[in-house]
Amino acid sequence: HNGIEYGDMQMICEAYNLMGNLLGMTPGEMSAVFGEWNQGVLDSFLIEITADILGQEDPETGQPFVDIVLDTAGQKGTGKWTSINALDMGIAAPCIAEAVFARCISAIKEERVAASQVITANLEAFEGDRTEFVQAIHDALYCSKICSYAQGFQLMREAQREHDWQLDFGQISMIWRGGCIIRARFLQKIFEAYQANPGIANLLLDPYFKSEIDRCQANWRKVVAIAALHGIPIPCFSSALSYYDSYRSARLPANLLQGQRDFFGAHTYERVDKERGHTFHIDWPAADRPQIQIQP
Repeated sequence: HNGIEYGDMQMICEAYNLMGNLLGMTPGEMSAVFGEWNQGVLDSFLIEITADILGQEDPETGQPFVDIVLDTAGQKGTGKWTSINALDMGIAAPCIAEAVFARCISAIKEERVAASQVITANLEAFEGDRTEFVQAIHDALYCSKICSYAQGFQLMREAQREHDWQLDFGQISMIWRGGCIIRARFLQKIFEAYQANPGIANLLLDPYFKSEIDRCQANWRKVVAIAALHGIPIPCFSSALSYYDSYRSARLPANLLQGQRDFFGAHTYERVDKERGHTFHIDWPAADRPQIQIQP
């Protein structure tokens, strides 16, 4: 729950950063956008309070409150624990991990200020349609959120298997919707996904979430590409897209990686033309480099 919360908060901050630093929108304008978003699929406690915060004035100066808050984020460690659990269980949860790392890099404020004077980039100003791009940011946030929750629920699924727990994921989503920081309309769709298929391997496979990403992914890709071209950091948006593209890939470049591992460490490999569990090793130092079957 807290790990997913880290992802949610960071993704909202990335949307805010794009609107402010790329589109030049004021906090008041962004407050109105988040308020509008809170009427649709992104309806949630965090979107609601974001609209409120962006509309707040600083009591001392009368300036937008968000502009006088130092850009260093604290953390209690719950996102780190979730990321460590994911690593220990071998579950990919990059959205949660990137949200933790984003807080880590925010904490080195003085170092970042110094680096900003040394490391520069020749970047062009944004020249697209602002209204259209705001909608694209909405879609990128929505798709990334789906991926983040998919990762969180997959982590719980693996924990259930490893610890022999009996978890009702649909009921968990309803408990969260009932009252917590990540309460959101979105959780109803997760409940419905698990009602329809309690054993679903990943929420990305649910027909509703698949269709939603199909509908929004062009804008998601557009946002990630434009952010990269304009030097705007969006670690959760971009890692969510990489996760999505990796998960839907029938073949990944890990075959080369495993070949490297076999070369320097004799870690063996499986073959595409043999059953799983049959492992082999190339005798790399030998002149003829024969293949040796290790298992079974």
